[in-house]
Parts: sequence; C-alpha cells; structure tokens
Amino acid sequence: MESRTAEDKALVKKAYDFAMKAHEGQLRKSGEPYFIHCFETAKILAGLKMYPVTITAGLLHDSIEDGVATEDEIRKEFGDEVLFLVNGVTKLGKVKYQGVERHIESLRKFLVAVAQDVRVLIIKLADRLHNMRTLEYVRPDKQKRIALETLEVYAPLADRLSIRKLARELEDLSFKYIHPKEYKEMVEILKTKKEETLPRLEKFIKAIKKALAEDGMTNFTTDYRQKGVYSLYRKFKTKGSDIEKIYDILAARICVETVADCYKVLGIIHSKWRPVPGKIKDYIALPKPNGYRSIHTTVFSGDGSIVEVQIRTNSMHYVSEYGIASHLTYKKSGSKHIGGDNDESWFTQFLPKIVNYSNTSTNKTEGVPKWIKDLGELPKNIKTSEDKDGFIEDLKADFFNERIFVLTPKGEVVDLPRGSKILDFAYAIHSDVGDHTSGAKINGKMVALDTMIHNGDIVQIITKDASKPSAKWLGIVSTTMAKRHINNYLEKQEKMVRKIK
Repeated sequence: MESRTAEDKALVKKAYDFAMKAHEGQLRKSGEPYFIHCFETAKILAGLKMYPVTITAGLLHDSIEDGVATEDEIRKEFGDEVLFLVNGVTKLGKVKYQGVERHIESLRKFLVAVAQDVRVLIIKLADRLHNMRTLEYVRPDKQKRIALETLEVYAPLADRLSIRKLARELEDLSFKYIHPKEYKEMVEILKTKKEETLPRLEKFIKAIKKALAEDGMTNFTTDYRQKGVYSLYRKFKTKGSDIEKIYDILAARICVETVADCYKVLGIIHSKWRPVPGKIKDYIALPKPNGYRSIHTTVFSGDGSIVEVQIRTNSMHYVSEYGIASHLTYKKSGSKHIGGDNDESWFTQFLPKIVNYSNTSTNKTEGVPKWIKDLGELPKNIKTSEDKDGFIEDLKADFFNERIFVLTPKGEVVDLPRGSKILDFAYAIHSDVGDHTSGAKINGKMVALDTMIHNGDIVQIITKDASKPSAKWLGIVSTTMAKRHINNYLEKQEKMVRKIK
C-alpha cells in the first residue's frame, strides 16, 4: 500500500484548524458551534473516501460565504484548486428553489462550475446531507422548502451520479418533512415486514451459502439490503397500495470477485430455486444509465415466500454505493478493493489516515459524465424572461426525471430522459447526426421521427445530406439539448435569408 504523505495530513489539519478558528463564536440554530457543520460535511466526504483536497474544501466550504475568510486568504493558504471548489459550493448555496429567476446568474455559474469539476456537486451534497440531518432546528415553513428542494433536486442528482449512499438518506430525510403522515406509515410497514421477513430471509441466505459451498464456491460474501422509506413509498403507489405485491422490501445480496462468478452464482441459484418469470434483470450486461451494475433475480424460496437476490462483484457493489465518487478516489496498489479506508473513523478522531493526493490534475473535466457537461451547457441560451421561466422545468425534465438507456447498433449506451423521441436520440449522438436525420430503425424496423423510444431499444439513425431541421421538429423533440440545436440551426438559416434579401 502506498503511504499517505505528510503533506496530505498537514493540508487537512491546517484546514481543520483554519475553519475552527474562522467560525469561532458562530452558532447554528441547534445552538451547537457552527464549526460542527463544517466538520460533519468533511466527515461525510471522508466517508465517501474523497481526496484530501476535496475534504479540505469541505472544511472550508462556508468560510467565504459567511465572511470569515476572503478568496485571497483561501488561495494563499490552500491554493487555487481548493479556492475553485469552495467558490463553486458558495455559488450553489445562493440558489434558492423558490423565486429562482432572481438567482438565475448564480445558477448559471454553478452549472458551469459543476460541468468543470463534479467535486463541487459532491461537496454540496455532503453539505446538504448534514443540513437535512439537523433540519428539525429550522422553522417549519423553511423545513418544507429545504426538504422539497432536496427531494426534487439534490437527491435525484446524487442518484444520477449513482451515489446511493447519499441519495437514499437525502430521499428519506426529505420525505419525513414533506409527507410526515405517509412517512410514518411506511416506517411502520418496514418495521412490520422486517420482523416478518428477516428470519425467513436469513434461513434462505444460509441455504444459498450451503449451495454455493457444495458447488466449490468459497470466495463470496452475503448480506441483505432493506428498501429505503421513500423508495418503498414510490413502489407502494405504483402497486396500487398493495404491500403484498412488493417482493424486494428485503433482498439477499451476494458479492463475488469476478463477473464470471456472478453468472455462476445465478446458475446455482436457479438450479436450486425456481425463478419468477419475467423477474430477472441483468444490469451487468446492460448497466443502468447511472452506471449501476448487478444481476437481480426473484425466486420462490420454497417456504411459500418470494425473495429477490442481487448478485454483483465487490467492485460493482462499491460503485453502486459511491457512484462517481468511487472514480475520484484512491485505488490501493495491487488491491482488489476500490477506495481508501473502509470508514471515516480517522476523521472522526481526526487522525488523518488520508489517501495519497499527488500530481494535482489540471484537467477539471476528466471523468465528468456527459450529462453533467450538458448541464453546464444548458444556461447559455437564456436571453429572455420566457427563457428563464422555462429553464428550471427543462432542467428537471432533462436531468432529474427518470432515465432510460438506448443502444446504438454498435452496442454503445446513450442516456436519455424517459419520453425521448428518435430525434432526441439523434441529437444526443451528435448535432450533425441530428441535423441530417432522414429516418430511423428501432430494433431493425423503420419508424417515424416522432416515435418514442424505450429502455433497451436498439436505435439506428439514417442520415442524408439533404435532410435539414424544420420548425416542425421543435414540436417533436422533448430534450432541451435537441431544441437548442434545432433553434440554433433555424436562427442561422433565417439570418442567411435576411442577408440574401
């Protein structure tokens, strides 16, 4: 294992002391020292196994906004990279969910900052999570606004980044304040179902372990996961409020070393327990748009119950919990496990067993998902009050709603919002492809350009040089990106016509 450098430890210790001194005398609504919030935000980042620079920015994230430090001081003491991250979080903090038109310029700057460096968003998610954990100390009307903003903006962003470790808690904490009655109802259902199901599930997991061992498999781990409160509520509604139709409140989980082992485990389970038809989902062969990979199968357990089993590799499990954060963290040399220490205890005790952060990257866009970069492009065409009015709706429609993944004929995955049409897909490939689209095939069959595409479809775009966008296309497409490209083309054509006249 590579050693942690003295510089790493010194950096975080310096930020810790700086933030403690800077916020001295400040109190939160709860009456506790304000520094506790900075500490807890950084602790969450440490739990995500982020680099020391990101943890440092977490400790300092409120220093400039609260006026306890200047940009020059942060730059002088901690460098340009930390200042960039702190400024990005500061700008986001100025954006309010209600009356967002007044803050459109701040939102514009934030989206650009996030597109340049996704760590800005991860720090803000950590900041928001601790604020949600202490929301009880805020007055009721503000609780509702903050919780709604968290549920409709921050939790979906965490989910899109596949940081389920944060997304689940953000959802459940928000749900508690927005729908307290339904929250209590779901908590009671979870408690009752866990008491009923857990003994049977533990017995089933023991039987799985025995079956795997008999087949020569020894290098695996088993556990179970419980559905989140808000996740259960959403499924409860889709199942017509019939709790007996929900089979995955508790699910068995098996983690192995290789992809081949995943399919071997699936075969062993299906040879012992009969699978429920139509309940096998292979997210390894076809990952979810946010990068989630796992095999899900639902089987009859033999005691009259139905059980969902999730099968994945250890690294897939890590990515499913930490998402994009897992790609921004240290990888142990020669280790089969991704990430640094297993928890944030080093930070709790402030014994900085920190991962090595060397060769600071100057390429801020490295590793940033395409949809995040598109997010940064969104505000560029905001020119009128009408543009501002539709901006948040477009943002929610394109980036926060449920996503689908669609395949090109070469097997490449394109991530789009549900409800997208053929032309949305074409523009997601490239603006030139969109501009010259003349036809398309879905799963080998010719379809019209206004055809809606669905999860898992294979889409082939047919282009011709003579094909050009028309005003009619604006009524077909649903994504902001496609609308922007079509409008840009039509505006250019209109200018050319005026010049000729």
